[in-house]
Amino acid sequence: MNEPLVFVPGIMCDARVFGPQLAALSPHHAVTIAPITLGERVEEIASGLLDVLPRRFALVGHALGGIVAMEILRRAPDRVGRIALMNTNAFAETPQSAADLEPLIIKLRSGSVEGFAQGMLPADHLAPGPVRAEILALVGDMADHLGADTLLRQVRAQQRRRDYQAVLRRCKTPALVLCGEHDGPAPIKRNTFLADLIPYAQLSVIEAAGHLPMLEQPDATTAALRTWLKQPLVLQ
Repeated sequence: MNEPLVFVPGIMCDARVFGPQLAALSPHHAVTIAPITLGERVEEIASGLLDVLPRRFALVGHALGGIVAMEILRRAPDRVGRIALMNTNAFAETPQSAADLEPLIIKLRSGSVEGFAQGMLPADHLAPGPVRAEILALVGDMADHLGADTLLRQVRAQQRRRDYQAVLRRCKTPALVLCGEHDGPAPIKRNTFLADLIPYAQLSVIEAAGHLPMLEQPDATTAALRTWLKQPLVLQ
């Protein structure tokens, strides 16, 4: 049996954001969705997940879920057989970028989940094309399903994240860094730097995709994951 596969969604997202990959990969892997809905710090979220995750697993994290994945790697490197980081950021939040999130927090506190979702994921963070509106509607529905209290905890966790560059330099497992070519929050240049930090990383840039390549270009994203899953394990 192949190693269990754990997906960690990003902010505002639930299992539906990985829907195509879950359907494609579940016939050959025990698949788990690890929600980032509890805790106001990345460290709290990762600690809670490690209590319930398998003894050893392959780990896929998107955006804030990628940050949680890096924290899991920091805390339990012996349990992470391989890691895939999608559209994420290994740097600590800067004071300015943390402050930029405050207006969105005000929207949440006033009950405007829709306004928050539109601010967190503007249309131009996705690639232009016919599926853009459909994906934005799905993200809005996922955000509404999670609710304002959960979203507020997720934003606070993002604001308080640490720097993970040293963690990635020590990573000795097969790694994939994946991004969309049109991603504004996590541009190709940043992802190239991220891949260069990790000794055994491969970089995959998904064409005609932005911040949600798993929905914008599901077949290409799944293909990149399949290649990563076939990489031989690195001797520790």
